[in-house]
Amino acid sequence: MKLSVRILFCLFCGALTAAQDPNWNFRPAGRTFGDQKPGQPEVQEPADVVQEKQSFNEPLSWRYPEPPAEEEPRYPSDFELRAPAAVNSVSAVCGENSVRVEAKKDLLGIGKPVQAADVTLGGCPATGEDAEAQVLVFESELHRCGSQLQMLEDSFVYSFTLMYTPSPLGDSQIVRTRDVTVSIQCHYQRKHDVSSELVKPTWTPFSLKKVSEESLYFSLTLMTDDWQFARPSAEYLLGDMMKFEVSVKQFHHVPLRVTVDSCVATVVPNIDTVPRYAFLGNSGCLFDSQLTGSSSQFLPRSQDDKLRFEVEAFRFQQENSGTIYITCSIKATGASAAADATNKACSFSNGWREVSGSHQTCNCCDTDCGTGNQSLRTETGAQWEEETAVGPITVKERPL
Repeated sequence: MKLSVRILFCLFCGALTAAQDPNWNFRPAGRTFGDQKPGQPEVQEPADVVQEKQSFNEPLSWRYPEPPAEEEPRYPSDFELRAPAAVNSVSAVCGENSVRVEAKKDLLGIGKPVQAADVTLGGCPATGEDAEAQVLVFESELHRCGSQLQMLEDSFVYSFTLMYTPSPLGDSQIVRTRDVTVSIQCHYQRKHDVSSELVKPTWTPFSLKKVSEESLYFSLTLMTDDWQFARPSAEYLLGDMMKFEVSVKQFHHVPLRVTVDSCVATVVPNIDTVPRYAFLGNSGCLFDSQLTGSSSQFLPRSQDDKLRFEVEAFRFQQENSGTIYITCSIKATGASAAADATNKACSFSNGWREVSGSHQTCNCCDTDCGTGNQSLRTETGAQWEEETAVGPITVKERPL
């Protein structure tokens, strides 16, 4: 036991000596730990052998490679880039008071139908669908579905927009088609509007009642503030006075006197719709001033075959478009006949007043003035009656 202790101590002393001697190398050059066999003495290198660090006497010649230069795209000799062709997938037909638009379900011309709910006409959905022809059908009145009215010198233009907004595919948030808008315009000759004296609008609801075979020409015209010319615009602000002139064109005929039996305002060119406002009726009684306290009135006559009246501009509540149509029933009788309960022009201002001074004829305005069918069929008592209209008239809010 004592011998073993001494050997271990001596081995420890030798290791300590080697660690303290800077010229002693534990590992000989060119040999590994596995080269020494058990029982062989450790070989030491000469003390003058010094290990040197590696150094470079010449600069490095290696560099990072440069990125390849961009080259123009190369295509096969028979390759052609296709330019997108225009797609003829929308058609429109403009009627007297409406428009019909047809759009192919393959709206983009790529062989894939669109969802019907993604296509609208100014926000209005399709009114029908032709499943066999794969066509969506949109029908709208001229003043609806976001239409815009532009008045030119010789025409009116109603503009619509067909819009396609793709919805996300499936449960994802992606689309693979773009938004599309198609502009649609309907042009109408201005001679058919209120600025013409003798030609009625093509959209006017027309009913003609005559008790004589001779033709007469009636007109209902919007006039300028000085009453000198037909008004070039049918746009007003709330509070403006809309000035109307009613006339009858007579040729080889005895002198005639024109009156207005009734007038109705609607938002479409049809007096049988709602909302509606009958502001003149009962065979010539202008109710608007009595009902609303406005300044609406008939003006004194300058000649028998013309009659002028003015109505304070208004619009229907909850109708944001501000569009109205005025439809009036106009009557002509012999000028030599005296005014009566069925042929008069009465305004209300602290009582009823008739333009010719026959104020007693207005006494029935608060009751019933009859229909006028009792008029005599004589040279002076015969009557001609016609229903005509002006519109669309746009009434906007007055800026603050």
